[in-house]
Amino acid sequence: MDLSVVIVNYQTFELTKNTVNSILDYDYPFSFEIFVVDNASADDSLARLRDYFGDKVKFIASKQNNGFAAGNNQALRLATGKYQLLLNSDTIVWEKTLEDIYNYMESNPDVGACGCRVLLENGELDKACKRSFPNVKNSFFRLFHIPTKSKDDNYNLTDLPDDEVYEIDCLTGAFMFMRKEALDMAGFLDETFFMYGEDIDLCYRIKKSGWKIIYYGKSKITHLKGASSKKQKSKLIYEFYRAMYVYYKKHHSKESFFLVNWIVYLGIALLCVLKLFLNLFKKKS
Repeated sequence: MDLSVVIVNYQTFELTKNTVNSILDYDYPFSFEIFVVDNASADDSLARLRDYFGDKVKFIASKQNNGFAAGNNQALRLATGKYQLLLNSDTIVWEKTLEDIYNYMESNPDVGACGCRVLLENGELDKACKRSFPNVKNSFFRLFHIPTKSKDDNYNLTDLPDDEVYEIDCLTGAFMFMRKEALDMAGFLDETFFMYGEDIDLCYRIKKSGWKIIYYGKSKITHLKGASSKKQKSKLIYEFYRAMYVYYKKHHSKESFFLVNWIVYLGIALLCVLKLFLNLFKKKS
């Protein structure tokens, strides 16, 4: 098998159906398999997807929802592809995207993971598709929306062109095209992350294993990112900030003075509480 595509579904029949169809709509010069992992959906989305796709898709039904990372890992353990693609269930893959990135990976054996240009529904760039690794300084500038002219502090790499190809630190988990050899060396997604942060952590470990991570801006997907409501679920807000804590503790706390660590932990906690409080006053759209 050349490529294994992994998609996690959680009560998103229509979105997941459209994502899978955006792959099946085209022919490819390589073999591929598609896994859809259902994260214990409480609706009938899994049954409907099975009826719709039949044996075109390999389905895995989780008994409980242990998070995005755990869901993906279930399929990664079974995937046989030389390359393995993590793909969000709310994305649309453009024509030639998979073929172009497959060819690029074939021609560049030192690349462990590759991403593409990710466009939001309004056509704007999803800035998460090309990032630096977060640290105390660039996270401070980003969280408080402080502009910086320093490339070292530019977390979202907004100074780099969107339509070119170059090495970066971090991709988005919405589209991560990985070499199985690199994934085997780095290890699967860390299931300590329920959702958010697991993509950054995996990119960090892939680079630490000696592989390059590439942003391939010549190819695109569309990411229907964000909930249909302006008001977020409290759990999502909590998991976003918990992911910050988990990532920092795992990769940076040992190299920092303990007082700095406690300041960072306190800052994350305060931001989480503030965000939860402000969210109470947002109205559903």
